[in-house]
Amino acid sequence: MLTMLPPRHAPCWEWMRFLWTEAVKEHMHHDSAKYPRARLIDGQNGTYDMAGLISVLAGPGRLVPAHRSPAARLPSAWQVAVQFTGPLFGSAKLFKNRALLAAALEVSKDGSVAPLANTHPSEGVIETLRNADAVCFDVDSTVILDEGIDELAISVRRGKLLPNGQQSKWSTAAMTGTVPFEEALTARLSLIKPSLSQVQECLKKRPPRISPGMADLMKKLKKNNTDVFLVSGGFRQMIKPVAFELGLPPENIIANQLLFGTSGEYAGFDPKEPTSRSGGKAKAVQQIKKDHGYKTVVMIGDGATDLEARQPGGADLFICYAGVQMRDPVAAEADWVVFDFLELITTLA
Repeated sequence: MLTMLPPRHAPCWEWMRFLWTEAVKEHMHHDSAKYPRARLIDGQNGTYDMAGLISVLAGPGRLVPAHRSPAARLPSAWQVAVQFTGPLFGSAKLFKNRALLAAALEVSKDGSVAPLANTHPSEGVIETLRNADAVCFDVDSTVILDEGIDELAISVRRGKLLPNGQQSKWSTAAMTGTVPFEEALTARLSLIKPSLSQVQECLKKRPPRISPGMADLMKKLKKNNTDVFLVSGGFRQMIKPVAFELGLPPENIIANQLLFGTSGEYAGFDPKEPTSRSGGKAKAVQQIKKDHGYKTVVMIGDGATDLEARQPGGADLFICYAGVQMRDPVAAEADWVVFDFLELITTLA
């Protein structure tokens, strides 16, 4: 039986996912107990979502996540090897399909997106990060591998996607800033209408997955006496377990609050939370500075609302984390773009 290859001009991450699938799916079928964090996407075809656990070793010391790596940001084939990361894989490298890997990287040469100029930090950026009083992290696709509202939608609908790609459409619009965040949030929640019991079930069956390197970065920041806050457009009910796992107090969470009726039915969200609207993260950072007397605060995230935190009076530095989702308009405006939290840990050393 012939294996169907991705189209020649498919994004490079499609080729990387294909290579990974062909190389390891049989092993995972036979030994699935060793991969508790892998999400089974297609039971018939044995397709798994390994977001954050597979990357491309692109040159010395730089890891680019394969599942979302933009084509034009990968080097020539001779520099690249597929590498599995995280505690499940150690440092196992896959060289088996070199011909296909070369083909994947050949496609990347046709990419039209220019390489980012801000993947190497300036001395000023490094100094600001090292001297920061506090670092504020976005949660979805930054601290964790998932988008909380998407996970909630999948859980509420028992694994079925919303029709016509509505969930993905609104999520993309919210994260790239093409519509006001509050409009996208209202639209997505009106499609899901999650009850309190459904939120609790989602947390039980689809618990948040901490991004590789995040726990170590938190430890490094604490060792440096740098305070950490979670500033998110996600939901407080779903972020509290993340904060607990990372050793952060609940008062260091600024996020949206889902509202429920007396019987636990969905009743909306609290519009008074600053992160419920566009520009809200800048106001959240301003409040953090005021409450704690901080002089310098850094914002790290992947979306347009995180970039907005750098507005006057807000964050003094914005670092775009592209290790889960690469959003070109956001990355282009960042002070620094990183693909792996190890880059930050090393810089803070």
